Amino acid sequence: MSYPKDDERLICDTPTSSDRNIGSESESLFSINTYYTPQTPSGPGTSTRQDSPEPFPSSRDTVPVGAIAVWNDLPDQIKRDSTFANFQEDFAIQQSNNATTSDQSVPEIVVTKEASLSPFLSRRANDSKSKSKCVDEDDEADLPMSWVRRLTQIVLFLVWVFSITILMCSNEHPNDSDLHQLSVSHGKSKSFLISQNIVLQELKVELFGAFIPDDYESLSSRKLSVWIELRQSVKKLEKNNPMYMQNLSKVWEVPLVSEEMLDTVPEISVTKLFEFDEVDKEIFQNSEVRLQLQTDLNASFPVTLTVDLHPIRPEDGIIFAAFILFGLYILIMFEIVHRTIAAVFASTLSIAILAALNERPTAAELISWVDVETIVLLFCMMILVAIFAETGVFDYLAVYAYKVTNGKVWPLIITLSGFTALISSILDNVTTILLMTPVTIRLCEVTELNPVPILMAVLIYSNIGGGLTLVGDPPNVIIATNAKIVAAGVNFGSYILHAGTGCLIVMVVVHFHLRYIFRNTNDLRFSEPHDVQELRHEIAIWQRAAASLSSYSKDEDLVRETLMIKVRRLLGELKTKLLTGSSAIPNYKTNLQELQEKYPIRDRKLLIKSGFTLLFVITLFFCHSNFKLNLSLGWSALFGAALLFILAEKVDLEGVLARVEWSTLLFFTALFVLIGALSRLGLIEWIGHQTELFILGVDKESRLAVAIVLILWVSAIVSSFVDNIPLASMMVHIITGLSQNKELELPLQPLVWALALGASFGGNGTLIGASSNMVCAGVAEQHGYRISFSEYLKIGYPVMLVSVVVSTIYLYIAHVIFAWH
Repeated sequence: MSYPKDDERLICDTPTSSDRNIGSESESLFSINTYYTPQTPSGPGTSTRQDSPEPFPSSRDTVPVGAIAVWNDLPDQIKRDSTFANFQEDFAIQQSNNATTSDQSVPEIVVTKEASLSPFLSRRANDSKSKSKCVDEDDEADLPMSWVRRLTQIVLFLVWVFSITILMCSNEHPNDSDLHQLSVSHGKSKSFLISQNIVLQELKVELFGAFIPDDYESLSSRKLSVWIELRQSVKKLEKNNPMYMQNLSKVWEVPLVSEEMLDTVPEISVTKLFEFDEVDKEIFQNSEVRLQLQTDLNASFPVTLTVDLHPIRPEDGIIFAAFILFGLYILIMFEIVHRTIAAVFASTLSIAILAALNERPTAAELISWVDVETIVLLFCMMILVAIFAETGVFDYLAVYAYKVTNGKVWPLIITLSGFTALISSILDNVTTILLMTPVTIRLCEVTELNPVPILMAVLIYSNIGGGLTLVGDPPNVIIATNAKIVAAGVNFGSYILHAGTGCLIVMVVVHFHLRYIFRNTNDLRFSEPHDVQELRHEIAIWQRAAASLSSYSKDEDLVRETLMIKVRRLLGELKTKLLTGSSAIPNYKTNLQELQEKYPIRDRKLLIKSGFTLLFVITLFFCHSNFKLNLSLGWSALFGAALLFILAEKVDLEGVLARVEWSTLLFFTALFVLIGALSRLGLIEWIGHQTELFILGVDKESRLAVAIVLILWVSAIVSSFVDNIPLASMMVHIITGLSQNKELELPLQPLVWALALGASFGGNGTLIGASSNMVCAGVAEQHGYRISFSEYLKIGYPVMLVSVVVSTIYLYIAHVIFAWH
């Protein structure tokens, strides 16, 4: 083969059908001018040819190896774009050079494009022709900020100042500080002197010892009695006068284990907030406050205690907690800041308020609030899905679903929603959504549908499907492991029979409700012309890729500048289309054969390995739920990710980690801290206590109906605003306590079904009502589709209300009228 001489050049132009479809395999990467030039020396005295078409030189410098490495970490849909044609060529040359030992000189094949990134193109981006097509990205930044945004900045700055000031001036308040060990003898009262000055008319006492959990209180009749006593100070005691004593509080009785079990049971902590009775100030100042302990055990009882002289007042804690939660929802609902930033600010403010109330948690306690199991599960499943997506299986499944449903809209939605609900009843909702979201997005893109409303329907059915079985949703697992509930006859089969039936009825009603909401199928499509929407979507993807790179090195600067040149050109195209009108081809039916050719399985070997790994992880999930496997969901996912790294052999770790939704993981971490702080402030406990008091105030004949309705609606409404796991943990104790109250005579099973259905359906209310909702929003945002809080609220909350109404009618007929239990 002969090559052109130095003074010769071969120029070939190859047209393409589209210049914007990133990742389209039908798009030619050579919509460019291609130059074949030999390697020529450069340096002083080297002549430069002037006959090459401006602005491209006759030769170019090879792209640095570091820049190619940065480019290789970008998503495939970015890497395959012709903007990076020179990167692709140099990468191919590097690969071929590594595979051969030949010393022959091979001429360099230079591939360039108008928007390609090489050093000389940065100059070209400044010429008048490029400026006429680009939109200055700083124009919007120079516009004056609205008063709402300015006010938000001021408020957030004040929150920042308050938080950092309080945390700098306060010390950590560990729960185990100032621990005191006592031994309470049989028949004798043990006295503990509270030496510090008491300012408030209340104090909190926490005891550690061999106490009986609430679920097993009936196993022993032994009690430890605790109360606060006021005694006249010894220094003030006069001769021939009896000592003055007064009980400041009611007696607190704590159930104990029997004498034989003192050395075998684990230590348990119990807490009590004592409120003092009225007492004369002068007497109070001249007396001592003592904590009195007495037991009816026939042996000495060892106990450890700590006294908090500055406890959080329940009424104050509830107000602060409600204020923080309200502020968080304002930030998210009106999209003032990103939801992750909002959650971080809310959790930080909650810790600052705890510190201001002398209850600042330690770092170890903050970590204990974070559900590490959930974070590890999310992280590992995101890695599995990222590697799995490299095979092209999600595109293939989308085309297959398109084929099965003949491209009709509602059959597609029913297929996706039904399959999601079925999988959610077996696997964790988060795992199901991680697998289904990419398929749904690709299917919507194939059929030219807006993925956002379809993803909402999938999420709604995922949460409903999680309530079908005892293993489909974390609150159900909490319910199923309670000893009193198990003793009442609640098992896997009875749960499906009662709660599962209610979920199936709700699914049917919700289907018709969604059909009514989206009765105009145009609402399921993009509001703008297809080519404009595709252009916006492409701009979002390129901007996201550019934002992921920093100015840490010259290589990253090089790739980032390439991306920004592409963004500016696309913004210019978008501005032109918006000003002159879209010339897009009207809606059309894509030929199925073309779709199958366009989206094949790209890597069958990796597909087999990924499929085997995913099957292994799902099997571990199933065994954990049904056979009590001593391997949690997080560990199962972690071993699955490790196995896939082994089987896949060559995995670009940096590229895989770049696809992990770090903002979603950070959001969940901040949310766990926030829920822990709200629990410490007493909000969740207050909600449960108010529910219990309301039921106790109802007439006896109406208590079952009221209890079912109240537990169902409280669980659903609260679950739509806070995480349903702590709510379920609290409500389980409430319903078991109500069923054991002999005055109420309430059966336990109907209360269990009400709690399970309310916790499951409540996740549909808001975007942060369920973990799966936030995971889906994060994955969709990574694909360029944004699910806003208000947009989801308009669809999800009415669906939640309808679901709870249907559940109320079902439970009332089944358990109040026919007494199915």
